[in-house]
Amino acid sequence: MSAGRLAVVGLGPGAPAWRSPEATARLSVATDLVGYAPYLDQVGPLDPEPRRHASDNREELDRADQALSLAADGGDVVVVSSGDPGVFAMAAAVLERLEARAAVGTPAVEVTIVPGITAASAAAARVGAPLGHDFCCISLSDVRKPWEIVERRLTAAAAADFVLALYNPASRARPWQLGRAIELLREQRAESTPVVLARDVGRPGETVHVTTLADLDPTAVDMRTVVIVGSSTTRTFVDVGGRQWVYTPRDYPA
Repeated sequence: MSAGRLAVVGLGPGAPAWRSPEATARLSVATDLVGYAPYLDQVGPLDPEPRRHASDNREELDRADQALSLAADGGDVVVVSSGDPGVFAMAAAVLERLEARAAVGTPAVEVTIVPGITAASAAAARVGAPLGHDFCCISLSDVRKPWEIVERRLTAAAAADFVLALYNPASRARPWQLGRAIELLREQRAESTPVVLARDVGRPGETVHVTTLADLDPTAVDMRTVVIVGSSTTRTFVDVGGRQWVYTPRDYPA
């Protein structure tokens, strides 16, 4: 049997209109979908309906192995991620397993990474352009890296005056970490720094709230929230229609 192919597809943050034509095309011909169960649900019905292989969110490497095996057996396989698959998602896991297969001479399968709109970009679009100048994304999860590394990166990025997009900011297992992150940011940023809390952007129940570093309440944040912390130049204003905007100017003060 000839080898099939594998696509790692970013579904975007949730809204079907934000899914790329390339992602839709690959989904439409898939024989197998592999992914975290809620992301498989996010795909919606397909015709013809592929086989769906659901797994837990922390089983990334096992999921990658399964997808590569299905493709090696001739399947047209799609691994689904929310947002962009290359941002804290499945593309890295698939490539890690692909490298391991190459090292032992396992026959290759065709692999494609299909980008999607990541959560930070979707959240930013809802309020304007807070990512208009240099920014960085940091995951507050310490599942795959020590918390000491998270703190070091937060401190360095804050001192360098990047806008920060914080992913995986809080969970029931680690409710204290966002509070600690805020403490570190307050050492480098003014209390008036704008902060955007965007939850479930592009999905039912979406909420977007603009606050400040001084007023940021960690209990209002969960794993489905992206937190954008402005730089020293990030600004907010209310237009004549009463809508609040947040943006970071392209020009930086000399």
